[in-house]
Amino acid sequence: MARYTGPKSKIARKFGEAIFGDDKAFEKKSYPPGQHGNNRRRGKKSEYAIQLMEKQKAKYTYGILEKQFRNLFAKANRSKGVTGEVLLQLCESRLDNVVYRMGLSPSRSGARQLVSHRHITVNGEIVNIPSFSLKPGDVVAIREKSKSVQAINDSLANNSSVYEWITWNTEKKEGTYVTIPERMQIPENIKEQLIVELYSK
Repeated sequence: MARYTGPKSKIARKFGEAIFGDDKAFEKKSYPPGQHGNNRRRGKKSEYAIQLMEKQKAKYTYGILEKQFRNLFAKANRSKGVTGEVLLQLCESRLDNVVYRMGLSPSRSGARQLVSHRHITVNGEIVNIPSFSLKPGDVVAIREKSKSVQAINDSLANNSSVYEWITWNTEKKEGTYVTIPERMQIPENIKEQLIVELYSK
């Protein structure tokens, strides 16, 4: 199985930031994993290593596999606009990411599961493909039969995030992907220019 299913704290420690959300283990040990922990002397990283780390961080953050990520980059490269910015916009417009942003799940992996298990509809039709790319104006809703799922309701109750490019109607339990977000509206700490440089080699 290609998707990473190991401890997420280790990945977060590797990148030096809690990319999977709040994590007590990361807060206790914010240094990189490994036998010698914080004492290990790490030499200066090469330019390639820094670029590769940034790409890996983006992949883990959005839960995208290498081939999918490469395809997204190729699509971003062909389109008009700044390639790195378009790449992040494509990641943000994925259905699993929008479900996560709407607060239907506390994590992207949970959002991906909701989509895969046919709990989510797009414009009234059930869509079970997490990588489905949304267009501005698309309406994402909880399927009628799934509106009573406890995990979804708990997540919505605890969600306080607000994004300018997404609206959410609590009564109808549906939201609209209003517009493609600008780079400054995307909260992820990713240096997309390094990814562009890596793929451009």
